[in-house]
Amino acid sequence: MTFVVTQACVDVQDKSCTQVCPADCIYEGGRMMYINPDQCIDCGACEEVCPMSAIRFDADLTDPDLQFADFNADFFADMEAPKGARKLGKIDRDVPFVAALPRQAD
Repeated sequence: MTFVVTQACVDVQDKSCTQVCPADCIYEGGRMMYINPDQCIDCGACEEVCPMSAIRFDADLTDPDLQFADFNADFFADMEAPKGARKLGKIDRDVPFVAALPRQAD
């Protein structure tokens, strides 16, 4: 079980979650944040501070957001195992579903 960043984060990327994550497992993609499920320690700190309510426990995902559990994992599939988000910085790409979404107005 892990926490998942959902579509409510697309084009927002508030990053409050990264400031409270003790596992440093929340990475910045091109248009949204992604939680590495292999690094998440299920503490829930990120969920509490997300102003968009974009972070959910995977068992609590509703139908429209179920696919985001896979999207978060898929984001890391072709990467060498990252050691932490803060050192790595922004990864200027997204999973295909997110990349294809229409841009949100600023």
